[in-house]
Amino acid sequence: MRSSKPITVTLGSQQKSLEGRLQSGAYSSASEVIRAALRALDREENAIDEIMRLKIREAIDDPGSDIDADTVFERLEHLHAERMKAEDGRA
Repeated sequence: MRSSKPITVTLGSQQKSLEGRLQSGAYSSASEVIRAALRALDREENAIDEIMRLKIREAIDDPGSDIDADTVFERLEHLHAERMKAEDGRA
């Protein structure tokens, strides 16, 4: 029994890419190309997930002191005010 079912896919501009791979002999069927593309996408997403996990872990483990929200907003308001002044001076 087949473990997967046939599907119809519209590739649009990617059709030329698929055909080029078939003509080169690198792949013997459109199914092989699509499976390879999905494996590559899985690898890319897994790599991004791992990078995000590491970045989150770094942030959690950062020994630096936290900045309270009031301080952050004060700094942002100050930066915004400075930019507005600079823009008014150019007008």
